[in-house]
Formats: sequence, C-alpha cells, structure tokens
Amino acid sequence: MSDDLFSQTVYKPLAARMRPNSLDGFHGQQHLIGQNRPLREAIDSGMLHSMIFWGPPGVGKTTLAKMIAHKVDAHFESISAVLSGVKEIRAAVAKAQEQRDVRGRKTVLFVDEVHRFNKSQQDAFLPYVEDGTIVFVGATTENPSFELNNALLSRCRVYVLKSLTNSEIKTVVSNALADSECGLGVQGLILEDEALDLLAVAADGDARRALNLLEIASDLGVHGSNGSVIDKEILEQVLVGDSRRFDNGGEYFYDQISALHKSIRGSSVDAGLYWLCRMLDGGCDPIYLARRLVRIANEDIGNADPRALELALNAWSVQERLGSPEGELALAQSVIYMAAAAKSNAVYSAFNAVMADVKSLPSYDVPLHLRNAPTSLMKDMDYGKDYRYAHNEEGAYAVGESYLPDELAGKQYYFPSDRGLEKKISEKLDYLRSLDDTGALNKHKDHQ
Repeated sequence: MSDDLFSQTVYKPLAARMRPNSLDGFHGQQHLIGQNRPLREAIDSGMLHSMIFWGPPGVGKTTLAKMIAHKVDAHFESISAVLSGVKEIRAAVAKAQEQRDVRGRKTVLFVDEVHRFNKSQQDAFLPYVEDGTIVFVGATTENPSFELNNALLSRCRVYVLKSLTNSEIKTVVSNALADSECGLGVQGLILEDEALDLLAVAADGDARRALNLLEIASDLGVHGSNGSVIDKEILEQVLVGDSRRFDNGGEYFYDQISALHKSIRGSSVDAGLYWLCRMLDGGCDPIYLARRLVRIANEDIGNADPRALELALNAWSVQERLGSPEGELALAQSVIYMAAAAKSNAVYSAFNAVMADVKSLPSYDVPLHLRNAPTSLMKDMDYGKDYRYAHNEEGAYAVGESYLPDELAGKQYYFPSDRGLEKKISEKLDYLRSLDDTGALNKHKDHQ
C-alpha cells in the first residue's frame, strides 16, 4: 500500500477534523479575540509574545496556538508535558534554532499541559524565550500561579479562557452536521432539538467533548425517509455512564469544594445541595465529602447547633456502611441541615487563638492547686493545696476559682455568638462571670 493511499485511510476524530483554521471560524473566547481585544490585536499586528492559555478542556487552547503560528507565518512546534522530557525539549529547541538560522522564521512552541513539567524542565525554556528563539505558548487547566515557576510566568502573559456557552456549543455541533468536507454533512444526519439541548448540556462547555459525543451518536442514528435521525433517546444511550467535567485534586475540585463550604456557611440550602451533587456527579469520593462536612460542622456551626456535628458523623457512617445511594442521601440531609442551622465560628476562633498563644508563649506551670498529689512528697510541696471540689460548692461552681496558669488568669478566648444554642451558653458564662465578680468584690470588702 502506498503512503498516499495509507494517509487517506487514517482515521481522524471529528473534533480534530473540525478544528478551525481562522479566527472567523473560532467560537467562544470573544473576550480575548473579539475586535479590539488584547490577544486579537497582538495576532493581527504580528507582535507576538510568550503566553499561557489557562482554561478548561475543549475551549480552544491548542487551536488558538496553531492559528497564531499560521497568522504570522511562524513554524509551529508542539510537545506534550505528559509525554515529553528534557530530550524532547532540546529537540524542539533545535528545530526552532534551525528555522531561525536557515529560514529566518519564528517558531511558536506550544507546550500542552505545561503544569506537568517540573521546575527544572520549565527552567529549560527560559534561555530560548529570552533570546527569541521561541515564542512560548503554554496550555494548562491548572492555576498557573500555583503550577508554574515564577521565572517562566514572569516572561509570559496569562490569558484566561472560559467554558463555551450552550449556545456556542450548539453552533459548533450544527457546523459539524452541515460540513460535508470535514464534518458529518455527507451523512445527512438530523439532530432533533431535544437531543441538541441535551448534548449542549452534557458537553459542559467543552467543544471537543460535544463533537466526540456527536460522532458516537452518529453511528446510532435511526434511518428515516429524510436521513438518519438522532433523537433524545439515542443521545441518552450515549451518555450512560458519562461523567461531567471534574478534576479530582485539581483546580475544578478545589473550586467546587470551596463553593460547597461557602454555600453552607452562607446558609444557602439550595446552593449547598447543588455543589454537593455536582461533586458527586463528577466522581468525587463521598468519604472525602463526609470529612469536609464534619469540618464545616465544627468550623462554621460549632456550639450554635451541636447536632450538626452529630448529623455529619452519622452521614459519614451511613456512607461507609451502606454506600450509594443511601450514603449520598445522608450526605444531602446533612448539607441541608447544616446550611439551615445557626452559624458560629466561635469555637474555631477560640481554638486558633489558644493554639497561637500556646505556640508563642512560654510553657507556663500548672498552678499548684490544680496539680495531682498521689505522694506525700507532692503533698508537702503543696500540690493540690486549697483545691476546691466544684461538686461540693453551691450550684457545683467554685466561685472565683482560677484554672488557667497564673500568668493568664482572667484571659478569655471563647466568645460565643448570640445565635442558636450558643446564645444560652453565652448567658450561662456571663452569669458565672458575674458570680466571680461578686465574689471578688466581697473578698475585697472582707480585706478592708
């Protein structure tokens, strides 16, 4: 078989075939490539600079990099940080140097998943960015502030790409159905409106995902008098077991867990439940979510409603014992209760304040009257002397007794809120302090 014949039979995914060649055919990212926008002006003027494209999958990072190279007639070189190392970096740089020295052309070096490179690998690009051998274009789904070296980041401009809207996804899909040269136009496919709506939602802002799903569905279309029809039922078959965009341990993961936590803290029942379901739908470990709910119960509710902690622990137990779906429903119950519960961070604040003092202050001695005295020697040293057994006091409270180190006597760390059960706790503590103040006043009068 000749090479030409073989090349004609090589399969290319629909998403690859539909990759646009010009900005006019590019959908989305109008905040960057619309008229008079910064990236558009840089491309049109040919004044290229090194850059980082930060955004979710399937929004056009690779396509934009190729368009930039084509627009300015630059050589395009691409490597993937997942598959490459220093050897591949050196080879790419060598090609760029050849293009510069022999042909007088610039090279756009596109590095996909650049955040996967370690520090030394990222540093390897710096001299060639500095001397103009390459125009560096990195693509990442992770926050470059956390994942890229400051040295490399300082030499690049960061452009944030956004998920495509449902309307933009529908346009991409419609173009693929109509395109007879690169798309599915020759098949005469008809995608019903309900199926198109479902596909747009399932794509989750990812054009590549939308086209991959469309290509799978095209093989299942029902033949009719006007061509093959893809209806809602067919698309639902394609989507069975398909999960939404979720990067366990990555940027999306932490964004969503942050949204869950803040929704509960902000007493938004519906938002709390939404973010819980988003994470479960994306494949997040329910046990991780259960642990986070325990943390939220302690940090943001505390003694304002101690039942929140009990409910979070029960949900954790149900998830461990019964799994899905019973455990997930228990998590949902816990989220709803905690979002609706009275809020207080007094316990959290008190704990942090005490820990800060413990770490920064000297290791103060335990007051003698609080020390245990199991031996006669310890008794002779006044261990436990004058200790007042609270149960023998009126109201089981030893008025005026101090339990902190002498150097911290009278220090208050816990300031309960005026919400939920903590309001009652606050009233109780205020009452006890009033007894202490009265006792101290009477003691002062007795000494006069």
